[in-house]
Amino acid sequence: MAGAADTAQEKLDRRFMAAALRLSRRHSGRTSTNPSVGTIIVRDDGAGPMIVGTGVTAIGGRPHAETEALAEAGELTHGATAYVTLEPCAHHGRTPPCAEALVTAGIARVVGAASDPDPRVSGKGYAILREAGVEVTERVLASEAANQLAGYLMRSLKKRPEVILKMALSSDGKIGVRGEGQVPITGEVARREVHLMRTEADAILIGIGTALEDDPELTVRLPGLENRSPARIVLDSEMRLPPASRLVSGVDRVPLYIASNPLVDGQRRALLERHGVRFIGTEVHEGKIALPELLEDLAALGMSSIIVEGGASVAQSFLDEGLVDRIVLFRGPTEVGGQGIAAPIGPDTIPAGFRKLREMQFDQDGFAEWVRTI
Repeated sequence: MAGAADTAQEKLDRRFMAAALRLSRRHSGRTSTNPSVGTIIVRDDGAGPMIVGTGVTAIGGRPHAETEALAEAGELTHGATAYVTLEPCAHHGRTPPCAEALVTAGIARVVGAASDPDPRVSGKGYAILREAGVEVTERVLASEAANQLAGYLMRSLKKRPEVILKMALSSDGKIGVRGEGQVPITGEVARREVHLMRTEADAILIGIGTALEDDPELTVRLPGLENRSPARIVLDSEMRLPPASRLVSGVDRVPLYIASNPLVDGQRRALLERHGVRFIGTEVHEGKIALPELLEDLAALGMSSIIVEGGASVAQSFLDEGLVDRIVLFRGPTEVGGQGIAAPIGPDTIPAGFRKLREMQFDQDGFAEWVRTI
């Protein structure tokens, strides 16, 4: 009978942790240097488990999810179970650590998903709970949590953001036609999915070639989610981006960074700065931006996830440097033909070390995602 009870509890734990993970996505990409964490408080007074408090890391990173959930639950926290998607913090700032807040609130059991690699937290949050007599169950849906928190974990462990390479391929493996600007390859449903991806990232990155050829906006254009547009980054070693571009015209709404050689003509920089463009002075190697150093700079700015959206040369550079952590490919049903630009990667040329995470269909367009273990 004990085994059956354990199985029932394990199922219950997975159910509520899955709900906490869904909740945590609400503020993905909007919590600054902190990860977007979800917390659910559950108690059972004899009539079955009931959610009495929920919380997600606030926009900007504070308050933490545990604080929000405990405040909502109030006195119902006594004897309850807390489901937390990341190990509760253990370090003191201006407010007590979340692990201590859970103890003070009378939480009887904490179920955690991913462990926090931050040396100020790693293992210490759970230790505080156990020392206070709180029952702790670790690693429930841990891989699912780690996948959602990949950007935070990458920045903590490797001091750089997670790099997501996103490409739309025609049925004959092309990503566009040179000289024709933006060429639609996928349909409306797939394009909406791309915009949804953008809402959960800290920045979108393209090369100056794509910026000049396509003149994109790189914003989120889903009704009601326009304010979720991430920062835009252009690799532009010679600072060629024109002030009249759509990217520059939108800086009052969405930040724009240009990664450039700091020795380039100061007048061009001053002109763009007057329009509100921000600059990242980067090292240049053989005429190209030094990508590993750039990623370190982006992490120092608090960025945890970067979507590389174009073009072929930039994508190939990230692949050659071994800096891609997640590959997202959309596949349209039509051919572009011999005049098209060949994609640097396809479903049959995924590098070693990646595993397929999921495969889906958006109307007439295929979708597949691969991830590399951190």
